[in-house]
Amino acid sequence: MPEHTAAADFAALLRELKDRSGLSYGVLAKRLHMSTSTLHRYCNGDAVPADYAPVERLARLCKAHPEELVELHRRWVLADAVRGRKGAAAAETPPEEAGSGTGPGQAASGAAPPAEAASAGAPPAAPADADTGVGTAPTRRRTRTAVLAGIAVAAVAAGVAFAVGLPGGGSDGDGGRHHPVGAAGVTAEGTAPASSSPPSSAAASPSSPAKDTGPARTPAGSAPAGAPSGEGQKSGVPVTVRAEPYAWESPCSQRYLADKPASEMKPPPLEEGAAAWVAAHGAVSSGQQYLRLTVQGTGPETVVVDGLTVRVAGKRAPLAWNDYAMAYPGVGCGGGVQTRAFAVSLDSARPSLTPEPGNEDFPFKVSESDPEVYYLTASVSAYDVDWYLELKWSSGDRSGTLTVDDEGRPFRTSGNKGRPAYEFPIGGDGWVPEGTTKLE
Repeated sequence: MPEHTAAADFAALLRELKDRSGLSYGVLAKRLHMSTSTLHRYCNGDAVPADYAPVERLARLCKAHPEELVELHRRWVLADAVRGRKGAAAAETPPEEAGSGTGPGQAASGAAPPAEAASAGAPPAAPADADTGVGTAPTRRRTRTAVLAGIAVAAVAAGVAFAVGLPGGGSDGDGGRHHPVGAAGVTAEGTAPASSSPPSSAAASPSSPAKDTGPARTPAGSAPAGAPSGEGQKSGVPVTVRAEPYAWESPCSQRYLADKPASEMKPPPLEEGAAAWVAAHGAVSSGQQYLRLTVQGTGPETVVVDGLTVRVAGKRAPLAWNDYAMAYPGVGCGGGVQTRAFAVSLDSARPSLTPEPGNEDFPFKVSESDPEVYYLTASVSAYDVDWYLELKWSSGDRSGTLTVDDEGRPFRTSGNKGRPAYEFPIGGDGWVPEGTTKLE
């Protein structure tokens, strides 16, 4: 889908919701904790939000209907994917522009010429003199800058999502499936893996005998959702998955366990800041984990998502840590939109996904222009569980399995029964025992 069309369609629905609400840009921006100019850019199609959380909050403030929330998420996925392709294209340099005067550092790294990588329109670097070395130091500095810039672009692109391919026809004694790094342990069936070596992360194992399925292991996120058509096919995987393990079903639903006293904890974050808050405190999802998966094809062909399987990598006694509620006492909570919603009890000996009431079960179909969003609620009370998912896909005569985890690590959810619970009062300056806040 052309960039202007995807972004314009997304912005058009935002504007429609905003206009219907009767609220001004200033009022909405204040409630969303963003600048008025930023909100203007989103609604005019000049920019696409990097995260969906502020988009969903805006839609809820504007009283969007469930169907509109689903359509808004679909349009955001498409606009975000096209935006990602534009960024990747801008980072590439045509081979014919590399020139014949590049130094050894540039030739080895494949970086763009310094004049292009450092600053557009800057005068070309003076050629180094073989006898005097005049101009050598500036050229080396610019080359180093270009190399670092290229590495930074690659790192950003790699963090978007994860879906990688393994050579077809291979087998490792586990049906061609590979577990995520750090997931070596007890499986859902209660059997220990044969090898103690770290398994592959976010791996895919297509059963097709095609030989152009890519390297045996590629860094997680190498085929992000919305990658250019043909990129997924090169690795043998025509579908990508983006997992958001710290999504919230509602502002009041999420809790986290942390091995820190209340005096050392920061206030509850907004949803888009949850991942950073969790990392800063070494926290773990408490009682249940709400996972949002965006599944999208990498080309126009239809891909069938045959199912999701829950795999348990390890079970222990629940964590003896403090329990922190993300809701502010007295703040109203709204329910989430669940068009493809599933639940799983991690306490079960063999956890499996079951559709929430009113929801359909697998299989589902996806393509580049028709992504799907799945919402998973994983609950646990008696254990501290490491777990991950395996997504089975098929397209024509090809099929395979994608391992879905938390960027190479298993998801982790722990029971919280009997743990000291805390909440953060509105206008307060710290956490207090839950239930002690007096509401006016």
